[in-house]
Amino acid sequence: MGNRLSKIYTRTGDDGSTGMADGSRLSKTDTIFNVMGDIDELNSHIGLVRAHLAQAVKDNETPNKKQLPEHLQSQPALDFAQALVIIQHLLFNIGGELAMPEYEGVNATHIDWLEQQIDAMNTFLPPLKDFILPTGSVLVSQLHVARSVCRRAERQAVLLQQQQPQAIRPTAVSLINRLSDWLFVAARFCTDPKQVAEVLWDSQVLQKLANDK
Repeated sequence: MGNRLSKIYTRTGDDGSTGMADGSRLSKTDTIFNVMGDIDELNSHIGLVRAHLAQAVKDNETPNKKQLPEHLQSQPALDFAQALVIIQHLLFNIGGELAMPEYEGVNATHIDWLEQQIDAMNTFLPPLKDFILPTGSVLVSQLHVARSVCRRAERQAVLLQQQQPQAIRPTAVSLINRLSDWLFVAARFCTDPKQVAEVLWDSQVLQKLANDK
């Protein structure tokens, strides 16, 4: 691997094309690269979530800096951190599938795992009675950013599936969809109502603005 990546620039992409694993070259504007780019961006955001989580766990040792809910302290925090590691590997594998159609990097077992994770996190959460605004602690806000990028990746993946059915596996599209659900629930799971409460959509906010004019 070290020899393969010893030279980062090749100048072969200066013509606006990118090489695929089979040796073919496609325009960088091809939908497949939109999906690859969104998956790469999403993976980077997950990496930032991991960094914020690590800092939150560290801060949690200081009483006046605590931001993690009680259910995410100690072992659950380690389990959640490991889930993020697994998700980064799954996203990397989706990129591998896009580059190499014969490669299978995600399957139904991984989708089942995400659903089990969602169900487990939900057991700690109160019923959702209204829309939630994407804000809160830095960790929670970053999870919402990741969720919104995941939704974009899904839209591009569906478009690719429609344009080039052979270019992306249905399991990859399903996993991206389920991951956006996981990220939404994870944002709630990481919210400590004792420190930073969930911010709900309030119809009175804009009504008050209109009345004040």
